[in-house]
Order: sequence, then structure tokens, then C-alpha cells
Amino acid sequence: MADTMSDVFGALAHPTRRQILQDLKAGERAAGEIAAAFRATGPTISRHLAVLRQAGLVTERREGNRILYSLVGERLALSVGDFLSAVCPEQIVLRQTRGSGRRDAAERDA
Repeated sequence: MADTMSDVFGALAHPTRRQILQDLKAGERAAGEIAAAFRATGPTISRHLAVLRQAGLVTERREGNRILYSLVGERLALSVGDFLSAVCPEQIVLRQTRGSGRRDAAERDA
């Protein structure tokens, strides 16, 4: 797990990769569309996409001669959540408290 965690945080270390993830939040995009949003060269963006793919943060599929990328949001959430839970256990308590408050309010409103 440590290696995969390192891959995820290594992938998140570069601002271009973080921006790619944010852009993919809106849905699947072709490699060319992703590259067009940056000043970097196509091969540079391709390397960034390879890092994200290796970390399991994006998936790719081929459609004809295009490569389409999608965000794997649950992988990101689980990796970061596991890390935060390990180094900041108070976050677990805060989430449980917030969740309980929302359930209580929903029950009152029902």
C-alpha cells in the first residue's frame, strides 16, 4: 500500500496534474482536449497523464484514434482519506459528528 500511496501523492505533487484532475471532474476528455488547455507540449502532457494513470487516478480507453481519459475519483478520495485518518484521527471524529448532526436534522425535518 505504501508504494501506491507514494504514487498517488507523487502524482498530486505537480500543479499540471492537479489541474488535469480538476478538468476531468467535468467528465471524460480526449488527450488532445486535455493538452490544448496547457502551454506544455503534447509529449509533456502525455507523460503527466501516464503518471496519473500509473497512480490509478485516471483511466483511459481508446475510441478510434482517440484516447479518452476519465477521473477515478474514488481512488483519490480513498487514498487521501486513508492518509488523513492515519495522521489526523480527529478528522474521523469530526466527520462522524457532522454526519450525525445531518442525520438528526433530517429526522427532525421528516
